[in-house]
Amino acid sequence: MHRWEQVDAFIDRVEQALISILLSVMILIAFLQIVLRNIFATGLSWGDPLVRNLVLWVGFIGAALATREGKHISIDVMSQLVPSRGKIVIEVIIYVSSFIICGLLTFAAVKFIGNEALMGTVTFLGIRAWLPELILPITFGLMTLRYGFQSLKTFL
Repeated sequence: MHRWEQVDAFIDRVEQALISILLSVMILIAFLQIVLRNIFATGLSWGDPLVRNLVLWVGFIGAALATREGKHISIDVMSQLVPSRGKIVIEVIIYVSSFIICGLLTFAAVKFIGNEALMGTVTFLGIRAWLPELILPITFGLMTLRYGFQSLKTFL
């Protein structure tokens, strides 16, 4: 597991850098759009679709970060009603369930990207729609790995 933790720490640094850069670009383009529309009565035709895709990226990278840090929303009523030994069992069940669900979502996202690629839809600046949507299977796959390793760590 030590090797995985090193890789995960590197991925965490990349995620944090990406989220900072993407959020900054998103804010800059949104601000630029407001200025261009209100002062110059024009705008960037690709600005709004880019901001929408950046919101998608920031949201999903944020979800992957929350998974790493154990900060996803959880309801822990049961863990407060059971003894400490039972808490471990509940934790393993939660991690394994999350692992399975994220794995299914990864599979669905891969199928979705395949369908988008077949349709050939263009989003902005001639970019195929499936390219910015690649964040879906990437982050769901990362969350699947993280939940899998968290369940192993808790179980062992």
